Amino acid sequence: MSKFYLVGGSVRDRLLHLPLVDRDWVVVGSTPDELLALGYQQVGKDFPVFLHPITKEEYALARTERKSGKGYTGFICDFSKDITLEQDLIRRDLTINAIAMDEDGNLVDPYHGIDDIKLKLLRHVSPAFREDPLRVLRVARFAARYYHLGFRIASETQKLMEEMVLAGEINTLTPERVWKETEKALASADPQVYFQVLKQCGALAILFPSLILSNTVADALKKSTLLTDDLTVRFAVLFGELATEAEKLCSQIKAPNQYTKLAIMVQQYHLKVENVTQLTTEQIIDLFNRIDVWRNPHHLNQLIIASQSYAKTESFPQAKYLEKAYKLAHGVNVQNIIAEGYKGKLIQDELQKRRIEALLNGI
Repeated sequence: MSKFYLVGGSVRDRLLHLPLVDRDWVVVGSTPDELLALGYQQVGKDFPVFLHPITKEEYALARTERKSGKGYTGFICDFSKDITLEQDLIRRDLTINAIAMDEDGNLVDPYHGIDDIKLKLLRHVSPAFREDPLRVLRVARFAARYYHLGFRIASETQKLMEEMVLAGEINTLTPERVWKETEKALASADPQVYFQVLKQCGALAILFPSLILSNTVADALKKSTLLTDDLTVRFAVLFGELATEAEKLCSQIKAPNQYTKLAIMVQQYHLKVENVTQLTTEQIIDLFNRIDVWRNPHHLNQLIIASQSYAKTESFPQAKYLEKAYKLAHGVNVQNIIAEGYKGKLIQDELQKRRIEALLNGI
């Protein structure tokens, strides 16, 4: 007879009294044909995952995995009807993710995940952890996600992660998969912890070559989370002390275009923003031109927030200074210039001149 269990994050976050985002289920003692007969819709190709006919929540058949090659895709799955819940749970990454709940609300915890929740420990379930290098990033992400609750990585798990990096398994991860975990980490309240964990186990230098994670950068990244939910800004803060070109690193890690664009902008101009009161009016207009503020006014706000993240003080008067400068320059009406008979390149020259004059008279 089939049994249905709530598993993974939904059980973990319930025990941590956190909001539930998704609910995932494991089905024990069933087959693909039996679930299809009940109206479930199959979506998994490598192993059967099904959508509930009404709730559309994911239901996966209990399965085991056996390593068959290098990397995080080299696995052979067995989802036969006699796979037990305990066999399914042991293949999971962390003990806090290997807790199940039956339909009556009873908890099944064969690997002591509840104890580790109480101890606030991120601990691997079994030695099979080392077979999937993606788990190094997942642990780093969970460390960032639950840092505010006081969670830390168990020493034996930290040691295992370091061994996995040294063994070269981390090199098999695709940039796309790394980016997916990184983007999730950036959305946490403490994304700096994600990068710190990767640095501690040796993975940062491999996955993010040339990224300098100093205490200043880590502190700025944390501060950015208090200033904005914009993940592109948080990511761009990482590039404040990068010695090599931001574009080169973004290309290596295959960061999406909007992330790359802002990272380059922050690397090039955040010091100008910090020292804006020492800039001439010509230099301020030149800065506006270079960040294409006329077509994309949000660029200025993003650059200000990223620069403010590096400020040692709470106040950041440069923000109001720049916002006033932009308002004055933006107030120059190009239609008036055209109406006065200026043509071609002379329109742009006159517009530039009048914007500089507006700043000279206004700030």
